[in-house]
Amino acid sequence: MESTSIDPTTWETLKVAAVAAMEKAYAPYSNFKVGAAALTTDGRLISGCNVENAAYGVTLCAECSMIGELFATGGGKLRAFYCVDASGSAIMPCGRCRQLLSEHRGENMELMTPRGVRSMDQVLPDAFGPHNL
Repeated sequence: MESTSIDPTTWETLKVAAVAAMEKAYAPYSNFKVGAAALTTDGRLISGCNVENAAYGVTLCAECSMIGELFATGGGKLRAFYCVDASGSAIMPCGRCRQLLSEHRGENMELMTPRGVRSMDQVLPDAFGPHNL
């Protein structure tokens, strides 16, 4: 069974990885760089950054590129997640990305938010998922 709480050192590691990813973001239109990092249930650290496009609807959020890395490195489930803006402050994933994170979460997934650590159920209550299909 998974641990029920992520320790402060792991949160700091995730923040550092999210900031490093954010620094690689491609955001020439909005200038709003975002980085995301997560710990998988099997202990891997993955990350991603936003990649904008002149056709705005084709833009990838940091969470999207991070989930791409999740599968490019073997798949699995997410245990802890941290997302930052250009100042390194924790930001809340948009609704689309909350749904994406929910789809790939492990049991007891935790997210760092501007209000502190929250569960996936707290940031996306009554989520739509495979059980609805």
